[in-house]
Amino acid sequence: MMLDVSDLRVAYGPIVAVHGLSFGLQEGETLALLGSNGAGKSSAVEAIAGLLPKVRGRVRLQGRDLSAASASAIARQGLALVPQWRGLFPNFSVEETLIAARTAARGREPRALDEVYHLFPALAERRRLLAGALSGGQQQMLAIARALVTAPSVLLLDEPSAGLAANVLLALVDVLRDVRRGGVGLVLVEQDVEFAAALCDRCIVLAAGHLTWEGPVAGALQSEEIRRAYFG
Repeated sequence: MMLDVSDLRVAYGPIVAVHGLSFGLQEGETLALLGSNGAGKSSAVEAIAGLLPKVRGRVRLQGRDLSAASASAIARQGLALVPQWRGLFPNFSVEETLIAARTAARGREPRALDEVYHLFPALAERRRLLAGALSGGQQQMLAIARALVTAPSVLLLDEPSAGLAANVLLALVDVLRDVRRGGVGLVLVEQDVEFAAALCDRCIVLAAGHLTWEGPVAGALQSEEIRRAYFG
């Protein structure tokens, strides 16, 4: 098991965002985490990545217990999160952003910049531009490239399709398929079910922080139960 999440519970004071979530991810597998706004999807992946405290639950990466580890320690072990807000420094150039990210791979061999630029030719052409000068689609590509430079074994992506044009989405699907073929496990937080279906083997659906359905993505697309849970 590449990633094993067991009985994860996340709360903001008295408000419980995630209720006892459990799932596993095999090497090179792609899992979609679906649900409407407020379903607890972002809270779940941020807690897995160490950015939010866990009320309880266990997170194991390749058999190593990271439940109490800090976000930086989790990143060094090979789990990378691309947050919905991207978190780029607008006054860093594309290349400065990628070089700075290599430090998160301490103890492991970071991915060569040339390999990342091969995945994202538009970034190679703009390597001297500031991140703040990029388009929204290019910023999303840079956020993903920054994560890939750390050579993760598992990549968590929070709403990567949000606000992107159709041609950018198609390019992003191709890139993430390449990443998956390289053996990286992907957890994709999404509201765009069609985008998730283009990439994912299976999905789990959250509603009000509860896991309400788990199975193949094709089954989710055809399920009335999923439509009720997904659209509230």
